[in-house]
Amino acid sequence: MSRNARNNDTTRPRKHGAAKTRRLLEHRRRLMALGVPEAKVRQMDHERIRLLLAKPALIKTYVK
Repeated sequence: MSRNARNNDTTRPRKHGAAKTRRLLEHRRRLMALGVPEAKVRQMDHERIRLLLAKPALIKTYVK
């Protein structure tokens, strides 16, 4: 057994671009399902999208 086999930092899978794109698309769809207009979702950056999904009560304040 190699010495890196127990080190989870080197053995865990890395994120790929396709997986990230798929995740962001899924997040956008979730926001639209919560009632945010598609035009507003397109203008948002990724941090804002993740914040609104984590705290749906903020949707009314950010999206008018």
